[in-house]
Amino acid sequence: MGVKHGRDYEFILADLTAAMGRIQDSYEFFEMEASEWQELSAEERLEVQEALAEDLFFALGTEPVIPVGSAVVIYDPEGHRINVLIGEEELTSVKLI
Repeated sequence: MGVKHGRDYEFILADLTAAMGRIQDSYEFFEMEASEWQELSAEERLEVQEALAEDLFFALGTEPVIPVGSAVVIYDPEGHRINVLIGEEELTSVKLI
C-alpha cells in the first residue's frame, strides 16, 4: 500500500534512497554483516539502499515507525513527510507532496 503522497514516486524514492545512504549501518536492516557490506561495490550498495527505501515506503503505510540500523524512520502523515532520525541529533526528511 505505501504512504499517501502527491510527489512522483521516483523523486520520493530517490530522496529516500539518499537518506538511507546517510545511515552508516543501514545494511543491518537486511541482517547483513559489516564485512558483507564492505565487499559490495558502490553500485551494489546503492541497489541495496534503493531496495531498502522501497521496502520502507510500503511498510510505513502500516507500521509508522521502523528502526533501520542505528536510525529510526518515521512516517508523519500530518506533515506529509518521512522523517529519518540518525543517531540522537541528526534528522533528515523526505517530502511526500
